[in-house]
Amino acid sequence: MKLSKNAKNAVMIGTLCSVSYLAVYIARNVLSAVSAQLEAQGIVNDVFYGTLTAAYFWFYAVGQLVNGLIGQKVNARWMISLGLLSAGILNFAFPYIVLDQVTAVVVYGMSGFFLAMIYSPMTKVVAENTLPIHATRCSLGYTFSSFFGSPMAGILATIFVWQSVFMVSSAMLVFMAVVAFTIFMLFEKKGVVKYNLYKPKKENGGAVKVLLKHHYIKFCLISLITGIIRTCWVSWLPKYFTGFLGYSVESSSAAFSVSTFIIAFTTFVAIFIYERLGRNINNTLILVFSIAAVFFVGTLFITDQTINVVLMVVAIMASNAAAAMLWSVYCPSLRDTGFTSGATGFLDFINYAAAGIFTLFIGAIIGVIGWSGILIILIGLMAAGVLVSIPFTKSK
Repeated sequence: MKLSKNAKNAVMIGTLCSVSYLAVYIARNVLSAVSAQLEAQGIVNDVFYGTLTAAYFWFYAVGQLVNGLIGQKVNARWMISLGLLSAGILNFAFPYIVLDQVTAVVVYGMSGFFLAMIYSPMTKVVAENTLPIHATRCSLGYTFSSFFGSPMAGILATIFVWQSVFMVSSAMLVFMAVVAFTIFMLFEKKGVVKYNLYKPKKENGGAVKVLLKHHYIKFCLISLITGIIRTCWVSWLPKYFTGFLGYSVESSSAAFSVSTFIIAFTTFVAIFIYERLGRNINNTLILVFSIAAVFFVGTLFITDQTINVVLMVVAIMASNAAAAMLWSVYCPSLRDTGFTSGATGFLDFINYAAAGIFTLFIGAIIGVIGWSGILIILIGLMAAGVLVSIPFTKSK
């Protein structure tokens, strides 16, 4: 079947964005993938690990907020390539300074800030330069990349010692910085990518009023809930496998790789469900949050290792399906508002700020309430997701 010019352009833009974003998510999942190695060598404990990941999440969250607004003005070529390059340099330095805990927290956090220069400008480019149906497909590609980064990091952790894992991920970031800069420049010259095609709508109340018409507050809450699972909880899985299920360090790394590989396909499942439900985002959200709640309950009561891992994977996939609705369907739909980059950046800010708070929370109280207590909190979050997803007002 011959593709139209619009479809071809969407494939090219989507492929570049997806590959770039894969490098981002491999890098951001490296620490969790090697956490069992670091703990076994006495380099990190629960508190230090929680502090590192929280710092990353908070720096990333602030970066999304700041860079989302900057992305309204600065073109994607410069922002994406500079973010990839800077994060690559800092990730390369991390193994050399990890024993200095304060410096390690700052360096790892700053790598998160620079990686936050990627998503919002990328979404803006896709939303403004592709048709709505193609924008969803492009977003599907790099949302898949965000999930697939975890198993890729896990595979690296099974092949290399932890220092080498950081080196390899850094090389990927630097390589993609060069590739992204070059190809975006070519796209701009050929007219495949243009900037600022949609201007912010001028209404009384400004951006706030425009976004409220798109149920923005509701999706801010969904971003908060799904961020805790997608961003925070998945990074704690290796520790959950060893601490709650009794896996060895080696078995935990293998289970993490397999689990996150399966979870990576969530986006395709989510879009399949969304299409079968008549492209009704509210019904899709209610269904997947309900499934997540039920399967998290299962993990609380069924402690057989294999069955528990299966239940956990399904629960995370269901919650991540809600995240896929947010990033692959809702965010590209903001194109006509003219606030795509800024609005997406704020949603990502909430996503990672919540993850940062929750990961510190886990590190601080896991010794008090245990893994069962954490699971009960996750069940409550999924129940809250169901309530938030109920459309109390008529959809736009």
